[in-house]
Amino acid sequence: MQDIDMAALGHQVLWAAFGLSFVLGAVAQRTHFCTMGAVADIVNMGSWARMRMWVLAIGVAMLGFNGMVGLGLIDAGKTIYASPRLLWLSNIVGGFLFGFGMVLASGCGSKTLVRIGAGNLKSLIVFLVMGLSAFATLKGITAVLRVNTVDAVSVQLSTGQDLPSLLAVSTGMAKASLALWIGGALGLALIVWALVREEGRSQDVIVGGLITGLVIVGIWWVSGVLGHVAEDPNTLEEVFVGSTSRERMEALSFVSPMAYVLDWLMFFSDKRKVLTTAIVSVFGVVTGSGVYALATRAFRWESFRTTEDLASHLVGALLMGVGGVVAMGCTIGQGLSGVSTLSLGSFIALASIIAGAVACLRWQLSRL
Repeated sequence: MQDIDMAALGHQVLWAAFGLSFVLGAVAQRTHFCTMGAVADIVNMGSWARMRMWVLAIGVAMLGFNGMVGLGLIDAGKTIYASPRLLWLSNIVGGFLFGFGMVLASGCGSKTLVRIGAGNLKSLIVFLVMGLSAFATLKGITAVLRVNTVDAVSVQLSTGQDLPSLLAVSTGMAKASLALWIGGALGLALIVWALVREEGRSQDVIVGGLITGLVIVGIWWVSGVLGHVAEDPNTLEEVFVGSTSRERMEALSFVSPMAYVLDWLMFFSDKRKVLTTAIVSVFGVVTGSGVYALATRAFRWESFRTTEDLASHLVGALLMGVGGVVAMGCTIGQGLSGVSTLSLGSFIALASIIAGAVACLRWQLSRL
């Protein structure tokens, strides 16, 4: 067995994850990459520019992930998104709650972190409430409710819920080949749709979509290839160094990681609380956004205007924290990382997030 310095490898994984998330934060600050904003632009103004940016990112992430699957570098079945248990009701309910909440809170989890970096104190409050409600839904009072209600409704599949695994059973084709064909076809179709109109070929759309998608691919490589150890010298088991569970590789998501950040900060003296890819990615996005905002003199302190504004953000943060955990991800976690694996649950969660956002936007318009 080859000797592996697990500590050194862990540092490499964490620094790589921090660097990639730093880039994501800077690019999001530069291009205004925001899923909630993309949906709001369509509903309120009929503009599809930012939606094309997001779809371009999905297409790039899908191509990159499934290209690595086709090359045998990673396996979708070793992610949380492609397990055989399809929690379809959790994906629907959690996704809708998250989508509704992100409109009330003026942005999703990643946008919240980007705004914190640029001096938005409202987003700092959203982060704290979102992190606490996410932690409660992971291990606390709402976790009990989650497990006994929506999580109790599921479909147990004979294989992973990613499309290549499902089709491999019925067609007899190799899963790696199917990943290349399906991921390649869907990814290219999304990229073509994003770029076919002039509004999708602006500098911001191309830079924001392309780099965001590549960051997701990069995180998958860091977690699934660089951090993958077939046989841990300490336990003799397969591990993914730096991942939260160590049993599965992971990419970016920003709901549960906020809870992990609060847990790490509050129990810092507990040596069992170690840094993970999820935790450092939160710091990376905030730092990247902050550096870019300071460098371009875009940093501005901003706070709540009215009591109603505060109440809206508090409720939105609560819904995002609960909904994001129930749905197993946010607009980045399910909408980019999860969808790139071609997981059925991720497609369901993504559709529900968009539905929740549209419902809230329509509700807000009806109040005006």
